[in-house]
Amino acid sequence: MIPWVQLDSAKTPDGGQELRLKRRGSEFSIMLGTNELMNSRLSGSEEALAKLSCQRIAGHRQPRILIGGLGMGFTLRAALAELGNDAGIVVAELVPAVVAWARGAMAEVFGDCLDDPRVTVQESDVSQLIRSEPAAWDAILLDVDNGPQGIVHKSNDALYSLQGLGAARTALKPGGVLAVWSQGPDSGFTRRLKQAGFVVEEVNTRANGKRGARHVIWIATNGPRP
Repeated sequence: MIPWVQLDSAKTPDGGQELRLKRRGSEFSIMLGTNELMNSRLSGSEEALAKLSCQRIAGHRQPRILIGGLGMGFTLRAALAELGNDAGIVVAELVPAVVAWARGAMAEVFGDCLDDPRVTVQESDVSQLIRSEPAAWDAILLDVDNGPQGIVHKSNDALYSLQGLGAARTALKPGGVLAVWSQGPDSGFTRRLKQAGFVVEEVNTRANGKRGARHVIWIATNGPRP
């Protein structure tokens, strides 16, 4: 068995915890304590986040997409594969080290996706971008922390609050989509999406195609305002 080797570490935004980048052969893992946040061999549900979202906005011209969380780039690469050359994607990543890992130690995982002319990476809080411009996005994809019940950065909770969901709806164009990845189900979050005025679809998916852990993706469409 090839042993895991730690390549680097970085503090979480609040400074209270540590992210660790590890490698075993061609496999990469990002850990928080004993919790594995992501693994380069398990990409199915993150790819589904992008595919489901892009399918819902297939008729939009020059779509603008905001992705919260760079991770290992699974969602980004899947979105690029689904979207045409007229699309624009902004990826917001709060931890600068994650961007550095993407361009450094994990460059083989990311390939050339960060150099795609449709892509802009901003080292910033996705909630700030959401609140910066109304009716700006055709889709907002959130793969931040472990979903509505986060473990990495407590302020992420504000994204998933009723107020945060209201801000996301304001930031979406009519018929736009808010898509949220989660490690597991959360009935309270489903209720909040509906309270915020979204038309909600909850999709169960697997971490690796038809195998692996069961994850949840919410596809919330920005319906007409009353």
